[in-house]
Amino acid sequence: MKALRLHGVGDLRLHEEPDACAGEGELLIDVTAVGLCGSDRHWLVEGGIGDAALEQPLVLGHEFVGVVASGRRSGERVALDPAVPCGRCAVCAAGLSHLCPEMRFAGHGRTDGALRTRLAWPERLAHPLPDGIPDAEAALLEPLGVALHALDLGHVRDGTTAGVFGCGPIGLLLVQALSACAAETVVATDPLSHRRAAAEASGAARAVDPDAVAGVSLPGGLGVDVAFEAAGTDEALADAVAAVRPGGRIVLVGIPDGDRTSFAASAVRRKGLTLLLCRRMEAEDLPRAVELAAAGRVDLGGLVGERHPLSAWEQAFAALVEQRTLKVVVEPQQDVA
Repeated sequence: MKALRLHGVGDLRLHEEPDACAGEGELLIDVTAVGLCGSDRHWLVEGGIGDAALEQPLVLGHEFVGVVASGRRSGERVALDPAVPCGRCAVCAAGLSHLCPEMRFAGHGRTDGALRTRLAWPERLAHPLPDGIPDAEAALLEPLGVALHALDLGHVRDGTTAGVFGCGPIGLLLVQALSACAAETVVATDPLSHRRAAAEASGAARAVDPDAVAGVSLPGGLGVDVAFEAAGTDEALADAVAAVRPGGRIVLVGIPDGDRTSFAASAVRRKGLTLLLCRRMEAEDLPRAVELAAAGRVDLGGLVGERHPLSAWEQAFAALVEQRTLKVVVEPQQDVA
């Protein structure tokens, strides 16, 4: 099988490797589509993410779908949850398995991800994929699950007003998910014009350059109920703080360069804001994302900007690093004869 491994900063290499083998409780999966994430960009450009550094050549990719290659579910299309909690620790027992300190996560640390033609993955994490969701679109189900988790943290309900600061794929999925929940995205920001256009197409009332956000009228002159920081920058967080109403909530979804986020404490304190950090998604969020997409309440296809076979990984990662499109999807089975 073919596998794309990161050996160091900027050093990706396509390898021919022994075929994957399924262990107890695992399925053998032919990987059909993998979405490239901003976290993959961190690994490539920085050689790590947060406090995790590259320890050994690593297969990236955690937004993935595929077809079961053998066994009783052979031929079934599935969306895979990339997080494998231990299920035994006190955190898991407390119902917080997405925060498990012993978690294995695809494309992180020592756990190889999905940028390969075949892999073995726990069967309990393989969710049936409806025929109406094509593989390339299904690669966005995991980030949609993250967006749904962020909405839960923000206490979003019918009539909630929101701001989304950063309109990469997660930010755009937040805008769509807010609309699906009958909430209103009052303002979305991003420095890239194609992302701003996509935000308005996704349902944002206004999408502006961050330099212009101060001129946007906010509900009642007080601000939005909840702000989602999805850019991973202090500047986006400052805009979120300015836009949210007193007593409101800010959900930090973006991952910063350098593993540090800072803000003006006085502004947050005066407004009595609640800051929450979104850590991946909870176990039920991927099935929720599948249901939402199957019902046609979000448009995943409109976010797929480029599709490449695994052998064209250089073009795929160039698009990711340059941020020249929305979601880049790699399709490993195109390389299988």
